[in-house]
Order: sequence, then structure tokens, then C-alpha cells
Amino acid sequence: MSQLLRVQCFNVSQDGVGAGEGQSLEQPFGHIDPGDLVAWLGDTASFVYRTEPGGTRGLDDHFSRDFDRNIGAEIMGRNKFGPQRGPWEDHEWQGWWGDTPPFHTPVFVLTHHERPSFTLADTTFHFLDATPAEALGRAKQAADGKDVRLGGGVATIREFIEADLIDAMHVAVVPVIVGRGERLWESPVDITDQFESEVVTSASGVTHHMFWRR
Repeated sequence: MSQLLRVQCFNVSQDGVGAGEGQSLEQPFGHIDPGDLVAWLGDTASFVYRTEPGGTRGLDDHFSRDFDRNIGAEIMGRNKFGPQRGPWEDHEWQGWWGDTPPFHTPVFVLTHHERPSFTLADTTFHFLDATPAEALGRAKQAADGKDVRLGGGVATIREFIEADLIDAMHVAVVPVIVGRGERLWESPVDITDQFESEVVTSASGVTHHMFWRR
């Protein structure tokens, strides 16, 4: 079975914005309230951060369950890892997720400023100054036959789309207008020359866009 590069449960607003302006340690999504983009995911029974029983079932939960199905490694951009820009001032910052990140796999962080790898629980973070193809090669090797998830952010996903490396993609469009920030697209039709697609709307009002490489 071939290994796939998948985007899973990536969230954008109705006007295509996936990240706000002014990202900081206190505001990982910049000026956007993260609840505006990810509340549907947090409400599901299978949400990776859920520690209590409950949560919704149905279509949204189906996609939530799929988040880590057959995933052996993750690739992310530096700004998904943390808010710093430029050379690392120190190596104490270890990401947004505390002592137990939700990845449970090797994670490859794309950055022009490399730093030593480190491990938190069962997740090891590696820092690569590499092209998308080079990073994917490293991640596939680490994934041990499983798929690789491309976690974002927006600029990183666009870079991999432009490199024609993504095999499958799930984007959840939430019914809010943000107006400014990093846009994944002006319209989903912008990428239909590369992908077959299907669209389904859940009871929560979220529209799930599924793409497969042509």
C-alpha cells in the first residue's frame, strides 16, 4: 500500500481564512478567536483533546475520528509550532501543547532556523530547513509505512499544493466571515484543477470539503 500525504481536519472561515493577523504566545490564531474555527471539532466525541465522556456523533465526529487514522508522522510549518520568528532566542519553548502533544508520532517542523530535536511523551519534534519534497521524504521514512499528515498552517499547505505533493485533503469550512488574515483560497474552485472534490454540510453548519489528487 502506498503512503499518502493527507491534510486532515484543517479549518478555514467561509472567506477562506485559516489564520489571523498578529499571532503571539497568547493568541496562536492571531486576531481570530480559535473557537470560531475549531468549536465544531471540540464538540465531537472523538476530539483528540477530549478527556470527559460525551460529545457529538455523526458526520463531524466521523472526520474527527479520521484525524489520526493510519498516521505515522506529521509535517507542520514553524508558525504552527510556535509564534517565534527568525533565529531561536533559546530552546525552552516546546510548542503549544504542553507535556503530552496530541500527535503521538514524529513531527517535522519546517524552518529556516534549525534546532536540536526533542521528545515530549511519545512525540519527537525534528526541525528541518528543507524543501517540501525533502521534508516529505524524511517524514515518510519515519512513518514506517503509514500515511503522513500535513498539519498546516496556511502557508505550508499552500506550498505543498503548489509542489503537487498532497494526495488527499479534508478542509472544514466554518460559517463565519473573518475578513482578513492568511487565506487558503479565494474559493475552493481555485484548486480543482489538481483535485477531484466532494462537499457535504453537517448539522453543525460546517461544510466539509474533501479533495483527492486527480
